[in-house]
Amino acid sequence: MAHRGLAVHRTIVALDVEGFGARDRTNRNQVAVRDGLYTAVRAAFGEAGIPWADHDHEDRGDGMFILAGAEVPKSLFVELLPSALVSALREHNRGHPDSERIRLRLALHAGEVNYDEHGATAAAINLTFRLLESDAVKQALARSPGPLAVITSSWFFEEVVRHSTADAAAYHPVQVTVKETTATGWIWLADDRDWRGPPSGGDSLPSGGDGLPVTVPLGRLPAEVRGRDDLLAELRRGMARKPRRGGGTWVLAGMGGLGKSTVALAAAEAAQARGWRVWWVTAADAASASPSRARAPPRCSVMTTRPA
Repeated sequence: MAHRGLAVHRTIVALDVEGFGARDRTNRNQVAVRDGLYTAVRAAFGEAGIPWADHDHEDRGDGMFILAGAEVPKSLFVELLPSALVSALREHNRGHPDSERIRLRLALHAGEVNYDEHGATAAAINLTFRLLESDAVKQALARSPGPLAVITSSWFFEEVVRHSTADAAAYHPVQVTVKETTATGWIWLADDRDWRGPPSGGDSLPSGGDGLPVTVPLGRLPAEVRGRDDLLAELRRGMARKPRRGGGTWVLAGMGGLGKSTVALAAAEAAQARGWRVWWVTAADAASASPSRARAPPRCSVMTTRPA
């Protein structure tokens, strides 16, 4: 691994085999599963046009993670890789008994990564593995007849999936709470056309009345919000106070281009960090901000933005 000491941008791919340590899998079965995993992933990368040898790979025992350079188009990881991986997994599974068949969870994110003599580390890597270990994607795969469940970060969905030729409507937002992380993930079952998202009452996030997702687009939040320290501190103090009956309302007013949406995004991020379920409703007009589109559950924050 190169670039020691300097942060570099990477696409982060994490994979985990479902039930790798199941009791009915002997050591020999696990060796066959690992061999099949590497064969399938290498084949899928080649089919998707993503060079395998040029990237960093780390073995995880029951999975692996891969760091792809910024020169590789991220759209390949959602447009071509999942279908290629499904085909490779099907080929493996056809020739092996149940104890050696492979079903995978695949997590996708991107961000700045630091290298040292031990490998790579980054907050972006931590988030990728939190997505991979979330109950929502585990349950989605468990209910699916197919061999692959994909979960992306909110950033990856907003910046890559939505602007690619992938079927963005087939992805469903879910709440991810693992260890110290609370975030939004987007799940797609690559080989289950009948899937319509997690069951109601589970970890799914709500949608507006017209079916549009209302997850917070944190991918649009800049790395640093400048000149708004006092305002953000006031909003955070408001979140820390015990809510009054019926909740509270903050209105950000000003001319277009002054950064109201950026402040709202920063406040939404802070609310999620406190464990709140946050909805994001873009209110371009009165109709789009109607109650039918913003039926928020109790103890959640609804962020709306519209031109002044």
